[in-house]
Amino acid sequence: MTGVIPEELAQLGPVTGQLDGNDHTTIVVYGLGPDMTDHLDWVAAHRDSLRAALAQHGAVLLRDLPADLELFDRIVRAVGGDPLRYTERSTPRTSVTESIYTSTEYPADQPLPMHNENSYSDSWPGHLFFYCDTAAATGGATPIADSRAVFRMIPQEVRDRFADGVVYARAFREGLGLSWQESFQTDDPAAVEEYCARHGQTFEWTEDGLRTRHHRPSHQTEPLTGEQVWFNQANLFHVTSLDEEVREALLSLYDEADLPRNAYLADGTPIDPADLAAVKAAYDEVSYGFPWRRGDLMIINNMLCAHGREPFTGARRILVAMTA
Repeated sequence: MTGVIPEELAQLGPVTGQLDGNDHTTIVVYGLGPDMTDHLDWVAAHRDSLRAALAQHGAVLLRDLPADLELFDRIVRAVGGDPLRYTERSTPRTSVTESIYTSTEYPADQPLPMHNENSYSDSWPGHLFFYCDTAAATGGATPIADSRAVFRMIPQEVRDRFADGVVYARAFREGLGLSWQESFQTDDPAAVEEYCARHGQTFEWTEDGLRTRHHRPSHQTEPLTGEQVWFNQANLFHVTSLDEEVREALLSLYDEADLPRNAYLADGTPIDPADLAAVKAAYDEVSYGFPWRRGDLMIINNMLCAHGREPFTGARRILVAMTA
């Protein structure tokens, strides 16, 4: 769809904005054009309007930026402030600079389920910045989904079963998933214990490594709009998110408590896969994706927009930064 956006967001200097998306999820698109001489000046001059668009629609796309990592970093700081470090990691990434990372390094032939970044934690980034350094040959979109619409689309009886929240269970062992050292960004067991105590997580050291467990809400009230948003990663942590062959292999080798990740209802009972299928159906209905072009920069409000990744072929390099 192409829609009309408020006048204060539509015309930003010489650039005209456009509203793209579907009936549930929208993104404000600004084509900066090849003739713009100072992209950072334009962003800085229109910072308040860009943040207003993020607060209303949840996502902004800037097109036709030059391939310049330093410019990406400076735009991140101009719009969002100082970048955050990626702590309490749940997926593998490579650090490009101190505050810029590759997007989740996941097998190219598998989709990455929709999620809000770090919604399994008690702290999460307010804004995410995705920069397309290399577009895939085919596929590889980063679809987004309005978290307000997702909440509304999930059947009430499913929301009721999730009402008391989600329990996230993780087991760290050598050679299987992330190590505890990578996840917690430390080699010091005492630092891990201190982190867990500070963030409401239980922990248990085992012969093979570490187990942690913590309880988080399934939905939140987004502070800018006051609306309810679906805000958890039960669908991504749950064992059914794994490829069937991988899942069967892991369950044949390890007890459920030793799986790298899993999710349960608040009382510790298993989540019905049918409920997770209903959540996926809501994401599928609501989500919107677009083909990446080199130089694209997408900014999302992390509470208002979930994101994922489509399978792809060829080289693909999307860089990510996070701010409060």
